[in-house]
Amino acid sequence: MVDPQWPELVRAAYADRELLRDRRHASAVLDTIALLDRGQLRVATPQADGWVVHEWVKQAILLYFAISPLQALEAGALEFFDRIPPKRNLQAQGVRVVPPGVARYGSFLEQGAILMPGYVNIGAWVGSGSMVDTWATVGSCAQIGRNVHLAGGVGIGGVLEPPSALPVIVEDGCFVGSRAILVEGMHVEEEAVIGAGVVLTSSTAILDVSGPTVVEYRGRVPARSVVIPGTRPKAFPAGEFGVPCALIIGQRKASTDKKTSLNQALREFGVPA
Repeated sequence: MVDPQWPELVRAAYADRELLRDRRHASAVLDTIALLDRGQLRVATPQADGWVVHEWVKQAILLYFAISPLQALEAGALEFFDRIPPKRNLQAQGVRVVPPGVARYGSFLEQGAILMPGYVNIGAWVGSGSMVDTWATVGSCAQIGRNVHLAGGVGIGGVLEPPSALPVIVEDGCFVGSRAILVEGMHVEEEAVIGAGVVLTSSTAILDVSGPTVVEYRGRVPARSVVIPGTRPKAFPAGEFGVPCALIIGQRKASTDKKTSLNQALREFGVPA
């Protein structure tokens, strides 16, 4: 478990990297990353009033890059040259990884997670029953809940700096459709359905058009929302043009089983996946 001295040792080394020459400070960084890799520590954790970012853990990740030398790494016939090795002992952890999927050391895949030929970066957490589908990427520090499906080509952005910034969060039971992109600390609440090709950034207007008046969100998709790509008009000096946004077209219905396909969930609202 976390030694009570580690946070202060990491914070001090982050402020003055010369301290990494000291064994105590370097060990605090290495031990922090080891706990991340085993899932005994997370970059961000859910609380009753929202998610809390553990800034010192992010600082430890940044310091780990500084103290880890570049080295040749081999996986069968494949060769890499990097500072951080891939995760090991996946069979013992009950995690399925399909070649050439890669989860980096310092990330965590809970027992029962599946990684197709995609990528999970350091600091990320992927829950049990979730699938990172082909060529989907889970960026540094992203928090992916349980029973989530990240469809082919989904891009979950990494948020390492500033260390205080909230990472991308996708809560339990969500569907994220093919080629959707979630970046800049987007928070997708539980059991939401994100349609194919939706792009969500911290500044993207997320418009709930399911009621008599539009309700606008930014940075957050409410629980059980069904979201598709959209545009809205905006005046520019050269004329009026459609600006990308996202549309909440309804709520996921109770009749929609949690294991149903993304296509079925969207078909209920008469829109293509």
